[in-house]
Amino acid sequence: MTTSVVLDPTEAVACCAPLAREPLTHEQAEQVAPVLKALADPVRLRLMSIVASHDGGEACVCDLLACFELSQPTISHHLKVLHTAGLLEREKRGTWVYYRVRPGVLIDLAALLAPTAGTASSRSCP
Repeated sequence: MTTSVVLDPTEAVACCAPLAREPLTHEQAEQVAPVLKALADPVRLRLMSIVASHDGGEACVCDLLACFELSQPTISHHLKVLHTAGLLEREKRGTWVYYRVRPGVLIDLAALLAPTAGTASSRSCP
């Protein structure tokens, strides 16, 4: 009997073997997909990049507005999607909200997507 453990999406990314080493199980794919889906939007991908590369590793919503020709509610919606997916942390300071990339999440994503040295598993469908 297989026991299914429910992880948040970023925990699922962290616990999966690299895609090139062995196939994801159906459950792993279901848990990782929300993270990749959150990043699949061009605005959200840019937001992640801007936050990650911003001085001090965090950015205020006020810093992000100037980067887009979008309204503040639209930017806030995209930030909420990234936060809900576990990619960003947020902290309210006064009237502004500051965002930073969740520690380790980019490393975990890179490890999941990185090609591996050596041969791939001979398993075809877990």
